[in-house]
Amino acid sequence: MAPRTFWKGYLKLSLVTCPVTLMPATTEGEKVRFHTLNARTGNRVVSQYVDAETGRPVREEDEVKGYERGENDYVMLEDEEIEAVALESTRTIDIDMFVPANSIAWVWYDRPHFLMPADEVGQEAFAVIRDAMEVTGTVGISRVVMYRRERAVMLKPRDKGIVLWTLRYGDEVRDDADYFDALGTEKPEAKLMTLVRKLIDESTTPWDAGMVDDPVQARLKDIIAAKKKGKKRAARPKPRAAAPEDNVIDIMTALKKSIQAEGRRSSR
Repeated sequence: MAPRTFWKGYLKLSLVTCPVTLMPATTEGEKVRFHTLNARTGNRVVSQYVDAETGRPVREEDEVKGYERGENDYVMLEDEEIEAVALESTRTIDIDMFVPANSIAWVWYDRPHFLMPADEVGQEAFAVIRDAMEVTGTVGISRVVMYRRERAVMLKPRDKGIVLWTLRYGDEVRDDADYFDALGTEKPEAKLMTLVRKLIDESTTPWDAGMVDDPVQARLKDIIAAKKKGKKRAARPKPRAAAPEDNVIDIMTALKKSIQAEGRRSSR
């Protein structure tokens, strides 16, 4: 069954507009999720907000957002005040600028989404915008309300569609110069580089989604399946024994041993 549409709206570039749909490119639907239960009764446990001072439950209609300006001193904001600063249109992706595709560092990328034309009528306008970005090597920048917040987004052509990335806010990204500028600038020896490149060549393989399988999720599903059948809990696997350390401190020797080990693994 096709997933339910996550977002519907319009893609707009100047006077060119087309209806589009948006779907998250990633999902956590297959993740094992747990509820908190009362071990004595087997009933679910529900959470509830309580007043930090009185300990009494707070009614939903009495909840309000507060910004702390001092110890136990808050500026209260109503939902209407917060919503008033959002974009006027929450359903239009209006591309107002373009930047070179390689000018946005990966650290700004947040969540990917698949953007597609919503009907046949809008396919031509969608294709024109997509192909023009591909030819010029640019990506579009816009703003849209997603996940209940106004987000800056990047539109990047990919195959027949467009990938829309939400971008991180400016105060979320740290400057790498604060961390990397203090590192040394010396170049490694040519011999060491040759060995490392050889090690990389022997370890290079085509990408496969199986490389990022989650073994913990698989084990949890096995345990749950066993419990459904009334079987006893599976024995916890013993931790792998740590490889004995040989106190190798010479980089050249370590690399040569690594290449030998990689060669034996490849031959197998």
